[in-house]
Amino acid sequence: MAQRPFQLTNRAEAAEAIRQMGEDDLHFLNRIIVDRLKLIQQARSTVMMSQFHVGDRVRFDDPSGESRTGVVIRLNKKTAGILTDDGHQWNVHPGFLTRVKPGDIERGGDGGA
Repeated sequence: MAQRPFQLTNRAEAAEAIRQMGEDDLHFLNRIIVDRLKLIQQARSTVMMSQFHVGDRVRFDDPSGESRTGVVIRLNKKTAGILTDDGHQWNVHPGFLTRVKPGDIERGGDGGA
């Protein structure tokens, strides 16, 4: 049987306990919290990354808001390497990628490239 995640039942008591802690205990608690958040974020990113494969056609918006279309050329730990149709390479978090179906390119384009 799978273990249920811990559920904090009284946040006010937890906050008060933290207020009473010394610096060493706070640093220890901080390290545990940061490590746990990184693990959760990595698991979420892995699930998103598993939706893409090298060779997939994808679309994303660059920082200026321009839509870019290209091909996944590499799957890194946190990002996918994308070669856009205009020949530029981008490293993009999988949460910003959308798979492009055949025929979508003619309708949507990649912002005029």
